[in-house]
Amino acid sequence: MSTETTKVPPNPTNDSLDWQPPMPPTDLIFDDGEPLESNRHRVAMNLLIRSLKHYWAERNDFFIGGNMFVYYSSKQARNRDFKGPDFFVALDVPHDPTRLGWVVWEENGRYPDMIVELLSDSTESQDLGEKKQLYERVFKTKDYFVFHPFKVNSLQGWHLDSDNGYQPINPNPQGWLWCQSLSLWVGTWNGMVEDDNAVWLRFYDEEGNVVLLPEEAEQQRADTEQQRADAERQARLNAIPQLRKMGLSTEQIAQALSLSVEEVNE
Repeated sequence: MSTETTKVPPNPTNDSLDWQPPMPPTDLIFDDGEPLESNRHRVAMNLLIRSLKHYWAERNDFFIGGNMFVYYSSKQARNRDFKGPDFFVALDVPHDPTRLGWVVWEENGRYPDMIVELLSDSTESQDLGEKKQLYERVFKTKDYFVFHPFKVNSLQGWHLDSDNGYQPINPNPQGWLWCQSLSLWVGTWNGMVEDDNAVWLRFYDEEGNVVLLPEEAEQQRADTEQQRADAERQARLNAIPQLRKMGLSTEQIAQALSLSVEEVNE
């Protein structure tokens, strides 16, 4: 994300927000032309987006954004002083993939329910400082996580307490953090994504299964089908000695078990 400073009021409150101005800005921009910090940051963001969209493929009540502007006040829109989260999820909203950004006054005052910032050396202080305060005090985002794609032990998370603000989320034995808003674990996973073998931020379901990318799910289905086919073939091969004892010829056994003569004679 951009290193441009986020301007946050000293003690912002919901009463001071101008999220539904009489004349909302009509000249909003949704692309600042600035790339993500690194290719790994891009892959990490897309990994979260694509896996969660696949996991929720049957749902139509959410919106997932990545490296996308979140406009929350007319002042912020005029000043162009805020760059959106690396990854966010808004729940119980129309599933409209044509959104160019998240404009709070066009979403009935709704803010993201969950946010992830992918840290970099240049943005870490901002993501853990000013942005965290913004998400806590103004957005009132329920769950906020940060992770540095080049630092394997950098995962941190907070859940919003209505009285005490953001409270740290305690990890489970695997080091994963529970995201209440999504009912999913957020944790690290070591493996190859695209052409990069690294430690990635992933979602896990309540049973501890990693939330798969579409291609991973397809490979899993193919592997399962191959294992089933191999098990069925082995069961037929195991039946050959018994059929020989019954006096059946090789050709008869092959026909009965849907095997080739060569397989029967192996």
